[in-house]
Order: sequence, then structure tokens, then C-alpha cells
Amino acid sequence: MSDFPGDPAFALQHMRPGTVLVSAQMMCCSTKMKNEFRDWSDIRVFLAVFREGSTLAASRKLGVAQPIVARRIDALEQAAGLVLFERDTRGFQPTDNARALFTLAERMEADAVELVKKAQDLSRPRPIRITAPENFGDTTMGIFSAFAAAHPGIAIKFEHSMQVLDLLKGEADIAFRVSNEDHDPELIQRKLGMDRFALYGSQDYANRYRLPLSQHDMTGHRFITFQNPHGPSHTHDWLVRHVSSDQIASSFNEMSMVDAAAKAGHGLAVLHTRYADNEAGLIRCSDPIEELSVAVTLLMSPESYRRPEVKTFIKFFAPRVTATFES
Repeated sequence: MSDFPGDPAFALQHMRPGTVLVSAQMMCCSTKMKNEFRDWSDIRVFLAVFREGSTLAASRKLGVAQPIVARRIDALEQAAGLVLFERDTRGFQPTDNARALFTLAERMEADAVELVKKAQDLSRPRPIRITAPENFGDTTMGIFSAFAAAHPGIAIKFEHSMQVLDLLKGEADIAFRVSNEDHDPELIQRKLGMDRFALYGSQDYANRYRLPLSQHDMTGHRFITFQNPHGPSHTHDWLVRHVSSDQIASSFNEMSMVDAAAKAGHGLAVLHTRYADNEAGLIRCSDPIEELSVAVTLLMSPESYRRPEVKTFIKFFAPRVTATFES
């Protein structure tokens, strides 16, 4: 029996004697395609009816009314100019046309599922990859923690690297650069403030050698310096211009090692004031050395800035970091 009165099988059961039947093959040849095969939802209905064997079972599978399923099959056949199902008492039987299209329809289904999955993945906040100098987090960790508490769904991933990562190539999303050099004009740029540097020593060093009174009182003192081919060299360059080579007690390629050596009393070090002024075990020995002041700039590619989570981070983070330079 037919599922509903509008089904051709229903008409077959109730037709008057002498009625001439039109075969599926005749219908395919005589029916013109009225529009293009465009609606993915019709393909879903086709697959459901093909797999379930009736519009009733397909409607249950799809969660829609049976008449809607029947109408969509009729519309699909009309659009394609093909008979896809023979209607009889057993339900909807796929024709050769339907079987020829089934594999292609399944491919469309797989692609549609993959498209939805990809769209969902893209819509989820991805970790924001940040590249910054080694000790940048030491002065801003409180702000990062506050951001994490305010936006628990946005993850931050640090890419600590002395090398300058290419933001336009997607090697990182955001960069904090400490440099007075001009940056790539294609990047979105926001100056946060100026990092200032001064001489620092420890109490242990003071007990053995005394601390200098200013940057001009460096004769006879020992110094620790930072040297890394991929990192900033301005503090090292300044030191070698103002002291003799035998005053350089040690050189490290990691700032953490410079800090540790200075705290242990191995020598004096040039450190940036926002970090060292708040670090236990270090004593400032000079005013900020103006010629060592460098700009701290936030950089990102236009593509990264289009991401909602990146905009949220910048709006939260940038003004708070700027305030630390002004305090």
C-alpha cells in the first residue's frame, strides 16, 4: 500500500480500467529538467528514502513529516528529470537511476559532514600563539592570569624564541618586540611603552666589591653580559663601549642565566627596570640609562587580527600592559 494519497502508487491502486501507464523510461525521456540539482537537503531525503525503503521510515529517520519527504522526492525527480523510485506495496524501490546516483550522493553527504565539522573547528577559539622575549612573561604574568580567568575558553600558547618569527607566514599570531627598529608596514602595530635599563647588582657583590654609585662609576667592577645571535645586543654593545674587555666576567646566551649570575654576586648586569626593580636579590645601582631605552611594540598580521579571540585578547591585554610602563 502507498504511504500517502499523493504517492503515484496510490493512484495506481485506484485508477480506472483502461488507463494507460507511462513507464519510468518514457518519463525520463519525456520530462524536461526544470531547474538545476542544487538543494543538499533534497539529497539527504533521497539518501534516507533509498536506505530506509519508504517515505514513512525516512521521515522518522530525518525527524520530519512524511508528506514533506514525499514532496521533496517528487521535487527531486522533477528537477533531475528522472524516476528515482518505483512506488509499490512494498514501499519505495530504487530504480537503476537511483542506484547510479547513490554513490555520488553518499560522497556529497561525506563532504557535507566534513564541511560542517571543519566549520565547527574553525569557529572554536584556537590557542593564541604569542612570541615574546624570554622574560616578558615575568613582568606581565599577572595580566595573563587575569585574562585567563576572564576568558577561560581562550588558550594562550607561548612561543619563546630569540629568533624573529614571521607573523605574515603564520609562525605566530602575536609578537611582542623590544626594538627601536622599524617593523614590517604590513603588520598591525601598537606601541605599548618604552623599556628602560639600568645597572643592577646583589648584596653579595656589594659586600665583596661595593656597588657603583651610577653608570659613570664602573671602573674596577665586574660585569655579566647577554649575547645571543638571535637576540637584542644593545646592552652588550653598550657595556663593551664603556668598560674594558677584562671587566666582562661572564657572558650568557639566556637572560635567565644573566639574572641568576647577577643575584649570585658574580658581577653587575644591565637589566630592564620593570623586571629587575621588582626582583628580590637585585639592587639598582644607577638611574635608567637613556641611550638604552627601547620601544616595546605589539605586532600581528591582519589575518590574525580578524580572529575574534585575538581581538578580545588585544582589547584586554594592551591597555593593562601600557599601564605598567606608566606606573
